[in-house]
Amino acid sequence: MKNLVLIGLSGCGKTTFGKRLARRLRLPLLDTDVMIEQKTGRTIPDIFAAEGESGFRDIESVCAKEAAARDGAVISTGGGMVLREENMKALSQGGLVVFIDRHPSHILRSTSLTDRPLVQNDRDRLFRLYAERLDLYRRHADVVIPNHGGPRTLKRRILQILRHYRRHLSHA
Repeated sequence: MKNLVLIGLSGCGKTTFGKRLARRLRLPLLDTDVMIEQKTGRTIPDIFAAEGESGFRDIESVCAKEAAARDGAVISTGGGMVLREENMKALSQGGLVVFIDRHPSHILRSTSLTDRPLVQNDRDRLFRLYAERLDLYRRHADVVIPNHGGPRTLKRRILQILRHYRRHLSHA
């Protein structure tokens, strides 16, 4: 069975969607950020502080390949996963890639930036990251799901993802 891979900006809802989709599909959830922390025994902010973004991205690439090697999982990725072509090649070969598109203005209304090393409460940085990565997210996505509404739209968005995923499975 193919994987369901969620990409998008930090705070867009990948983990929230991932948990619900995994439960609904009765599949394991692989969160690449959690995998990184388990593999290193350190938090992501600690990794950034000690090794910088490049060191973090190296570890992230290892975890992307490990997650992609699984079969039949929901994979929630870090916001910068799309920055390395090798990550997206591995993840897309084994699954349906869904871009959860949530504008930074919506993210800022409901998400704390404190533990996110690339933005750390820098609202403008979040907007810059979105502008820098938007084309990459769209290029690598098989499906784009907007997440601009509140909690009531969550169920409808999850159903949209499930329809695309089931259609993708039937064509595999």
